[in-house]
Amino acid sequence: QVQLVESGGGLVQAGGSLRLSCAASGRTFSSYAMGWFRQAPGKEREFVASINWSGAAKYYADSVKGRFTISRNNAENSVYLQMNSLKAEDTAVYYCARSRGRLTRSDAFEYDYWGQGTQVTVSS
Repeated sequence: QVQLVESGGGLVQAGGSLRLSCAASGRTFSSYAMGWFRQAPGKEREFVASINWSGAAKYYADSVKGRFTISRNNAENSVYLQMNSLKAEDTAVYYCARSRGRLTRSDAFEYDYWGQGTQVTVSS
């Protein structure tokens, strides 16, 4: 069983930065791509960023490209999301997820394990 635990959320002013972390259990972390998704109140869950198994390939939603950076440390079973130039519309619960395969993916159904989420609130 894989467990994912997010941390690092909080309240920040527009233009500020936050770094989200996701710690994964299990010995096969480095074999799978990882992703970040978010869900704002009243909206569907949406893709934010994905990173392949080695960290060499990354894929971003257009809405965060150039502002967010996804990274991973396979030795520490962790994946990160550095969020800069935050906007009020970035306010959401952010979820870490493990992909079913090794390559970057943007569809939620491609992910089989999910964390509990961490709240990010950006005040304008």
